[in-house]
Amino acid sequence: MGFLLAIQGAVSQGVLWGIMTLGVYLTFRILDIADLTVDGSFATGGALSAVLIVNGVNPLVSLLCSFVVGAVCGLITGFMNTKLKIHILLASILTQIALYSVNIRIMGRANIPLLGTKTIMTGIHEKLRISITASSLVVGVIFVVVLVGALYLFFETEIGYSLRATGNNEYMVRALGVNTNVMKVTGLALGNGLVALSGGLVAQSQGYADVQMGTGTIVIGLASIIIGEVIFGKHFGFWYTLISVVLGSILYRIVIALVLQMGLRSTDLKLLTALIVAIALAVPVFKDKIFRHRHSLPTKAEENTRHSNVIKKHDVPNTETLGENGNC
Repeated sequence: MGFLLAIQGAVSQGVLWGIMTLGVYLTFRILDIADLTVDGSFATGGALSAVLIVNGVNPLVSLLCSFVVGAVCGLITGFMNTKLKIHILLASILTQIALYSVNIRIMGRANIPLLGTKTIMTGIHEKLRISITASSLVVGVIFVVVLVGALYLFFETEIGYSLRATGNNEYMVRALGVNTNVMKVTGLALGNGLVALSGGLVAQSQGYADVQMGTGTIVIGLASIIIGEVIFGKHFGFWYTLISVVLGSILYRIVIALVLQMGLRSTDLKLLTALIVAIALAVPVFKDKIFRHRHSLPTKAEENTRHSNVIKKHDVPNTETLGENGNC
């Protein structure tokens, strides 16, 4: 019974954190950017949503505000990268560090409890007479369906195609007249907006917002993305990829919940997450080696070595020919 309850809670949390994973996917996979801003923007979304709810603002409106503030965080990182020419990794770290102080300023203290206040989850709980965990799952599924549909439609537009092309080949897209700096800022804003929205939903689900709630968010997001890609693959188009990312988040939460039920200390979760990411990254490499071994194909490293040798062979002049022609 304990395992079933743990899995139910893991699924509900996995769906809510899956929205964060969608935001990380936009920057990590589509833009090919390692954006560490998410550790700060996730907590910013939760902090702002909690403060607004405590002060009587509608929970849905608070989530909209969280999305906007998260987008602003992404804009700041993008501005430092594109205009100030600060490396994206350093720019995102600077924003993340600054957001720690900003989040404390927003809340006025380290954490804000939401006990006794009306949130989206408590509203669903009262109307449908289901548990808070089930309410979180219902809300999460609704948000995921809407967001996946909206993202799919967005990336079918001209701006969406330009955004995806910027991550694939920035120089080619720039040659076609697309402002890649605008695309980068747009992607960072959209990604961090989704991360902050997820932070607001998680805060309402768990009943409090904490300044440390975003710690390790980027690692959790990467783990979820990689698990989703390895297990579900890319088969039916972009919409399927977005769904697989969310499913990866759910599987990650289930694994964590089961391991905790088996007696693992909560302090070891970071180590477990690192191991999961390392294993998930290594799986495609081993699959490629096994496939090439079965079909007697050279590995990618061997192909690159052979290609470089061919180039060197054609680039080195024939000294004997040069001597005969009197060019030496």
